[in-house]
Amino acid sequence: MVAVLLGWNPGVGDTWPGYSRVVDELGAAGVHRRSWPTGPGTGAGAEALPEPGADAWLLLHGKTGSGLIGHGVVASAPYLAAGTGPEGEPRTCVDVDFDALLPLGDQIAVDILAARAPLTDWSAAASAGSQAVPEEQARAIREVWAEQLPADEMDPVLPVPGTLPQDALVRVGVSRYERDPHARRVCLAHYGTSCAACGFSFEAAYGPEGEGFIHVHHLVPAAQLGPGYELDPVGDLVPLCPNCHAMAHRRRIPYTVAELRAMRSRAGYIGGSVVSQQELDAQADARRILGST
Repeated sequence: MVAVLLGWNPGVGDTWPGYSRVVDELGAAGVHRRSWPTGPGTGAGAEALPEPGADAWLLLHGKTGSGLIGHGVVASAPYLAAGTGPEGEPRTCVDVDFDALLPLGDQIAVDILAARAPLTDWSAAASAGSQAVPEEQARAIREVWAEQLPADEMDPVLPVPGTLPQDALVRVGVSRYERDPHARRVCLAHYGTSCAACGFSFEAAYGPEGEGFIHVHHLVPAAQLGPGYELDPVGDLVPLCPNCHAMAHRRRIPYTVAELRAMRSRAGYIGGSVVSQQELDAQADARRILGST
């Protein structure tokens, strides 16, 4: 199975309490795992249950509207979970790692989906517990999602979740603090947007289009953080360009900024800054005044 549609009606049962809070937390955590009921535990249709690694598309319906509102990846084989049916009877569930969730009201409308992927009965799919999606339809859904979903502002280098097939992806674990929007703003307000290791500035290199673009790196390995850890955005985070950020994570315990600078020094690179033509002209005038030319 390539992908599955998971129907969700916020007005029926208690499938997802606190959804709005989860949407906010996902921006910092990067992933949210949830057990999701897919249908009865026995009977016909068991062959169509979601398989681990399949794309899971969350399809909203009900009073709040209808449309595609989230993407995740099936993270477990189907299992029986007690107390998930209307009368508390066991139902078949899977674990889903959601990596993109839109706020209620921002879902991609069903009419847009139907125009691009007409083979799917979107109305029936929304009310169903789960429905398998053929590969051709999965490609169409990914294309619509890529066009309609805003790019991830925390890491524009990475593809938007759900826009590439799962077998084309290599998942890289990053600290959730590197994705925290508030922590990022505080860090960059203090350090600026030039790389702390090499000094590279996207704005200086690319002009206005590069303004504000830089990665944020967590200095302390996540394995060393205790459960009650409180982030210091100035003391714990530092801006790094994508090249230096990738190098920092090339070993299990990330390289420090000082080690990255030392690597560049050994390789023959000397830290500096871009000198404007006005500054060069000023230096030439100074040499002429001093008679050193």
